[in-house]
Amino acid sequence: MGQSPPRSFRQIINQAVKDKRLLVVPGAHDALSARLIEKIGFETYFIGGFPAVGARYGVPDVGLMGFGEISAVVRDIMSACDLPVFVDGDDGYGDVKNVVRTVQAYERMGVSAILIEDQQWPKRCGHMVGKKVVPTELAEAKIRAACSERINPETWILARTDARAVYDLDEAMRRAERYVRAGADGIFIEAPRSIEELKRIGRAFDVPQICNPLMGGHTPILSMEELNELGFSCAVLGLDTLMHAAKAIEAVLLDIKSGRFARRNDGMDFEAYKKLVGYDTWQDIDERFAPKL
Repeated sequence: MGQSPPRSFRQIINQAVKDKRLLVVPGAHDALSARLIEKIGFETYFIGGFPAVGARYGVPDVGLMGFGEISAVVRDIMSACDLPVFVDGDDGYGDVKNVVRTVQAYERMGVSAILIEDQQWPKRCGHMVGKKVVPTELAEAKIRAACSERINPETWILARTDARAVYDLDEAMRRAERYVRAGADGIFIEAPRSIEELKRIGRAFDVPQICNPLMGGHTPILSMEELNELGFSCAVLGLDTLMHAAKAIEAVLLDIKSGRFARRNDGMDFEAYKKLVGYDTWQDIDERFAPKL
């Protein structure tokens, strides 16, 4: 008998809601981190714009890269990991036509869930200052287009609003309600400022709700259990692997520069690394098929 098809993000988050548990979704900033996420045993993972452009291009998430550059990162990361992936679609990179193109292009790549936000381009990371949002009617139309024109009804569409930072929480809640009516499968109100705001958000909607507790960001850092109790269905930890990787690389380079070389044995063992990147599989193929010249 053939293997059963892999689970979708929709199936995974629906099961988490049914089980009344918080789904924890780590972020992958490159193919290697995606392999590690799968190796450790997570159910799914997230590819965000901030880590994608930071790790690949060394620039901040302030609208410097478009769909072509970011989708190239997504493609390469997905090629290294078989888990269902949740991808940041930014604002869809334009009007309703561009949103549909973005959603369908990601679907054809195999993306399982997509986030569409209501920021005005050039957008920026949700915990940065200087954000602007488009009129509610335009954002609502983008969500309606994305949900109506997705190729696969299993594709999970998340609507994100950044209106909390631009206006206030009431406006963010109003927008979120309209996005749900437009067809969004989940809601993400970016960067609430207090536990009281998290409580309001957590009990306000019937669809799954996402939060992103970011160290150094605007939102209070609570435990996963506390977020679950407040009514959230999923915590996306999109930057954790990137921040730790950047700090570790900086530390080892400073050690090398100092001439102490005290950290040379702190990294992953060479044999463990070879196993992680699938060296034995490729070596086996080489031995079985390469001609003996």
